[in-house]
Amino acid sequence: MRKDYNLEKRKYVIGGFLILIAIIYVVRLYELQIADNRYKEYADINAFLNKTQYPSRGLIYDRNGKLIVYNQPAYDVMMIPRDVKELDTLDFCHTLNLTPDQLRKRLSDMKDKRMNPGYSSYTPQRLISHLSAEDYGRLQEKLYRYPGFFIQKRILRQYAHKTAANVLGNIREVSSNDISRDPYYQSGDYCGDLGVEKSYEQYLRGEKGVEILIRDAHGRIKGRYDNGSKDVAPVSGRNLKLSLDLDLQQYAESLMVNKIGAVVAIEPSTGEILALVSSPTYDPTLLVGRQRGANYAALVNDHEKPLFDRALMGAYPPGSTFKPGQGLILLQENIVNLSTAYPCHHGFISGGLRVGCHSHGSPINLKPALQTSCNAYFCWGFKALVDKRSKYGNPAKAFEVWKNHLVSLGYGYRLGVDLPSEGRGFIPNAKFYNKIYGEGRWSANTIISVSIGQGEILATPLQIANLCATIANRGWFITPHVVKEIEDTVMPSELLEKRIPTIEAHHFNDVAEGMRMAVTGGTCRLANLPDIEVCGKTGTAQNPHGRDHSAFIGFAPYHDPKIAVCVYVENAGFGATFGVPIGSLVIEKYLTGSISPQRKYLEQRMLESNTKIYSGVKKH
Repeated sequence: MRKDYNLEKRKYVIGGFLILIAIIYVVRLYELQIADNRYKEYADINAFLNKTQYPSRGLIYDRNGKLIVYNQPAYDVMMIPRDVKELDTLDFCHTLNLTPDQLRKRLSDMKDKRMNPGYSSYTPQRLISHLSAEDYGRLQEKLYRYPGFFIQKRILRQYAHKTAANVLGNIREVSSNDISRDPYYQSGDYCGDLGVEKSYEQYLRGEKGVEILIRDAHGRIKGRYDNGSKDVAPVSGRNLKLSLDLDLQQYAESLMVNKIGAVVAIEPSTGEILALVSSPTYDPTLLVGRQRGANYAALVNDHEKPLFDRALMGAYPPGSTFKPGQGLILLQENIVNLSTAYPCHHGFISGGLRVGCHSHGSPINLKPALQTSCNAYFCWGFKALVDKRSKYGNPAKAFEVWKNHLVSLGYGYRLGVDLPSEGRGFIPNAKFYNKIYGEGRWSANTIISVSIGQGEILATPLQIANLCATIANRGWFITPHVVKEIEDTVMPSELLEKRIPTIEAHHFNDVAEGMRMAVTGGTCRLANLPDIEVCGKTGTAQNPHGRDHSAFIGFAPYHDPKIAVCVYVENAGFGATFGVPIGSLVIEKYLTGSISPQRKYLEQRMLESNTKIYSGVKKH
């Protein structure tokens, strides 16, 4: 009988095919039972409910231990979609004051993976956030009627005082970007947004815990797994003690009502910010609860921009508050000494260029120039520096020397305050002017306005206050910061280190004396207090868009400084009109705790005055 080789081959092919199928099944079973945890997770979800336990967020106090921000419980309605078999929609809606259409919309949004990227019918999903106390009570009584639903306790912020909103910030629901950046977060979590809530988020948020509950075949909760031995308790966030003086912050805010601008007060020896006011401000409670979204949109659209932190982000021409820094540079570069005098015939006149000034003695040297805020003196000094080719070679190199001194004094770059969104202001360099005028085609006369804090010069109120603190310290500063202590944690070292400018320390004594003279018999006489030696400098910053800005820097006491202040009021006119009164009242309030009867009239005038009428901001 002849052997059929084709049948023999077919037998091997079929056998190989069966072996291949067996291998595929073995591999797949290995993946399902050992390598792939998804089916185990689904089985665990059927048997267990892992309920997140949110930690208490760290509390926030002022420097004197007064509570500013604390927590209140909030409740979200959660559901596991696959466990919701039957639902009495009308009863459920009645319990939570919803219409059926609102419920359908919420369910639809929940299942939309563009709006809710973490959606899974097996895992808890948030249906309603921030239940009112009444809704929570009604739902708690009826919860047994709604299988697949449970209540998740969360934490919301509450404010003991409606102040310092720009410093405190707020919390908001995390975005998909937050979740991708930090595995701590899951959809529906909250994180800090703006202020210290954002910059100290990792300290404030704490660590989440978990409660493991057993479920029966119908998804009903039957109790805690293993009597709770496998539960993980949440760890509360760390408390913060701010450097702010709550009373001073509230007082400074009251002085800035109906004004646009900023007040910054610093303790010179520590860099701790005592008050950080941006005006207009807003009530921090607006950004809590169900109405947060609507209130936030209203604040964003407000024509006065209350969310814009003018103290940190406002870029203003510093005007004559810039002159003390100028004096330091001229002394350091040996352009002037204390006897050097420049003429002022109602201003600076050079090569057909004129910068106006007011009436005072002439010629004049440095200390009286600070006392009277002489424009001509600082224009002549700047011209002598920039045009001194024998020392610097050309104006561009001289200008770079000038600019680098300013940077060392804290201008032109972010200081590094422990708050988000700090601005850097603007100090031009030689390349900036080469681009505008051409290399070698400009001199001091071309850019003379920068010598008096005008032209292209821009600074934030924080930077201007920091210069004042540096002068108060006679030649050093510590990075300004708003957090004084973190519970059980050492403060970041970069916030505590001394920073030394490129100006020799002995020059600061001369500038401080000139600022003292400005208070005793110059442009800052309204800041003169009977028992406190105040040093100050006015600033009237020209504004191409309207009325001039009113500015002031000052520190006190002269020989043992406890506070340095910058006040900047937009469109308020001369520095002596609003800057000096507000600054001196802030100094007096902090150092004495009250305002003397002789100065109550000044306080009342500042409290009642309205400079918004000059702002030029059109209301919509």
